[in-house]
Amino acid sequence: MSKAVVVYSGGMDSTVLLEHCIKNHDEVYALTFDYNQRHKKEIIVAESYMYNNHCYHGSKVKEHKVIDLKFFRNLVPASALTSDDIDVPKMKDIIGEAQPVTYVPNRNMMLLSIACSYAEAVGATDVYYGAVAVDNLSGYWDCTSEFLEHINNCLALNRMNRIQIQAPLLYKTKKEIIEMGVDLRVKFDQTWTCYEGRELSCGICPSCAARLAGFKKAEIVDPLPYAINI
Repeated sequence: MSKAVVVYSGGMDSTVLLEHCIKNHDEVYALTFDYNQRHKKEIIVAESYMYNNHCYHGSKVKEHKVIDLKFFRNLVPASALTSDDIDVPKMKDIIGEAQPVTYVPNRNMMLLSIACSYAEAVGATDVYYGAVAVDNLSGYWDCTSEFLEHINNCLALNRMNRIQIQAPLLYKTKKEIIEMGVDLRVKFDQTWTCYEGRELSCGICPSCAARLAGFKKAEIVDPLPYAINI
């Protein structure tokens, strides 16, 4: 039996990844992390998406856990996503930066380590996370092919339970991810991408900008409402 763990934030990319895992594995175990992020609405959206689409008898999704890591905000207040004192930048403000202010120090290493522990516990051999091509270009070192290779080399030291981290979206553009999501029947109106934790998506933060550009290139209307006229 094929089992997989997926790091599921409730965002567009991780929701496509979730549905990809459901299609390709017999059992799926989803983890959502609450590190007291500014955009905590993504956690609510993740729970809602799971309840509306996969909370039924016979679903391949066997568990969805929200992991409490609220302490992390106090440890790493140097990111716009973990500090209310740092403004979320607009896309134009971070172009060319080696590492944007939205980078959360070593977040992915921590989340993936927890996901791998969980995978061992449930007997899964694969852990999925939603690194995408634009993340690499934006300066997130923990979303690169080099990072994926090295962390998998480390996991290969496990003498009994061989787990591999998978990032099938790593080389895909937002356009390609959206098209993949359409094929998987992802309900994009039930996802959350914005770095701001407001009622409506801002439409101008780096995450919103990348999402909107992807929908435009895919020639599909983004079903989410925005705080500005798109």
